[in-house]
Amino acid sequence: MQARMKKYQLTDAQTEALLLSAQVGHLGTVGEDGFPYVTPIHFVFVDGCIYFHGLTKGLKLDNLRKNFNVCFEVESGYTYLQANTPCDTNTAYQSVIIRGEAMPLVDKDRIIYILDAIVAKYTPQHKGKIYPNEMLKMTGVVEIKVRERTGKYFNGLA
Repeated sequence: MQARMKKYQLTDAQTEALLLSAQVGHLGTVGEDGFPYVTPIHFVFVDGCIYFHGLTKGLKLDNLRKNFNVCFEVESGYTYLQANTPCDTNTAYQSVIIRGEAMPLVDKDRIIYILDAIVAKYTPQHKGKIYPNEMLKMTGVVEIKVRERTGKYFNGLA
């Protein structure tokens, strides 16, 4: 049986462009109680992986220690496409969904490299500054290795 081509797929280049430009992603982890836990995060897309940082303690990291499987999502460009009937109203958008495995980084040089990428993306005025050791001790950086990446769009045109 041949797989059907899905409509409205983004190309690899388009998914990468969205991952590079999106400002906020949504990280889905699995809680100890088995329920999904979704958190908005700042992130960078570097060397084919997603990276985010935060405190070394908290529910996200507790969840990751028990189950490293995650889902990560970004979206952009959404506008409402009004129609004559409520049921025909739609949304134009682009989105990327990633399934992968998340692990905290342990290599200090790699942590600093990723922190530099995060600073360059979100606070470029601080680019090149040194991170105090106290801050580095409290900061965790997590890498999401991408196992599956899909991108979709809808622009309202048939």
